Amino acid sequence: MAMQPGQRVAVIGVGIMGSAIARRLLECGHAVCVFDLDAAKVAALAQQGAHAAGTAAAAAAASDFVITSLNSAAVLERALFGEAGVAAAAPADPQRLLIDMSSIDPASTRRLAQSLRERTGMGFVDAPLSGGAPKALLGQLTVMAGGSEDDVARARAVMDSLCANYTRMGESGAGQTTKLVNQLLCAIGFQAVAEAVRLAEAGGVDASKLHTALAGGRADSQILREFGPKMAARDFTPTGRIDNMLKDLEAVQAFAQGERLPLPLAGAVSELHRAFVAAGLGAEDTAAMMRQFNGYARD
Repeated sequence: MAMQPGQRVAVIGVGIMGSAIARRLLECGHAVCVFDLDAAKVAALAQQGAHAAGTAAAAAAASDFVITSLNSAAVLERALFGEAGVAAAAPADPQRLLIDMSSIDPASTRRLAQSLRERTGMGFVDAPLSGGAPKALLGQLTVMAGGSEDDVARARAVMDSLCANYTRMGESGAGQTTKLVNQLLCAIGFQAVAEAVRLAEAGGVDASKLHTALAGGRADSQILREFGPKMAARDFTPTGRIDNMLKDLEAVQAFAQGERLPLPLAGAVSELHRAFVAAGLGAEDTAAMMRQFNGYARD
């Protein structure tokens, strides 16, 4: 994608993903303003050139594009409509665009988008991502977007710095629906790779070579290439959290139940993730799924 000239961008929520997004935008020459309830995370980005805002409203008021990267619909709603939230940014500017890169349920997305538009005139693009922090830092995210054609097109001024693949999937909520599909495929893939690594190890095979040996065949996948070596090495360096995946899987199940869709693999992998969280692994990296094979022990 061709890079767009520098924009004024607020990033609200600078955890693992939000901080990677902010760092990439800084590297691409955008003027970035950040806000998070964790002052240490904000301070770390300020040292790299971001402007630190004291509230979500202040961050939004200083920006033309507002990116949110938050853990749940409830947290996003507070960031938008709570005290000193985005909606309180004065003056209200219908040209300001909200780009939500969180993973939340489609129904909440549609409700929040409509409410933000009614209160402020702001556009809203749901832009959940795939690729995690490593791809964000390289500007190689895959983003599936929902919103009006105009809003999704306007968001390219920022998305071109972050994405290798940016696709409009439909109106508001369509991006989040597509993300549920993505998360279901990823969760099943992560478990499959974990089992494959352990099977290889049990058979005396060097599991770190699986991704090379299977390259180009039908079993090849991005998940195998990225997480096969990581799981084989028991490298639990954070790139994403198990409890965040469980949140998304529960959204998949809720959607499926509402539509009366039988999704047996979704149910099985959801139960596995509940077991990981119950064992205290919720905050750990996806690669920590390997702990299931030693009774969830941490050593």
